[in-house]
Amino acid sequence: MPFGFGKSTRRQLAELSGDWVGWLDPGVEVEGKMKVTSGLIRVNTHFKGEIDSEGALVVHDQGEVDGDIRTRILSVTGKVKGNVHASERLEIKEHGVVLGSIYTPCLLVDPGGFFDGQCHMPTPGPAAQVSTAPESKSDAQETAAPAAGAPGPH
Repeated sequence: MPFGFGKSTRRQLAELSGDWVGWLDPGVEVEGKMKVTSGLIRVNTHFKGEIDSEGALVVHDQGEVDGDIRTRILSVTGKVKGNVHASERLEIKEHGVVLGSIYTPCLLVDPGGFFDGQCHMPTPGPAAQVSTAPESKSDAQETAAPAAGAPGPH
């Protein structure tokens, strides 16, 4: 099994959109700011600082992020301490821990996942309303009137 993934884990990770662009595995410790312009990255070690990703981020089993995260999709089976802004969705899987405020339109917490903090979800906007009222007589006359200079009935 590559990288210690079981079949079910590979399937779950494959559901996250984007190509793999990097892995940070045990033995590597990172401090600072990481910017990912696209794709999917996995953090399976200690990361202290800020992560800004336009793709998807996986904080894996041994992963621990101490800092703020901004991403489209976040999946956590490790630990995150800090504010999370997930523009599409945040998944806290079994054994995953998120400590801090989260901002996302979609939050999924599996049994065994843990969250302690505040959750901020945007209020859905009003649905586009289609007018079902009949046309007024003046509107109907305007659309039925011939264009200027066009020959009309004599």
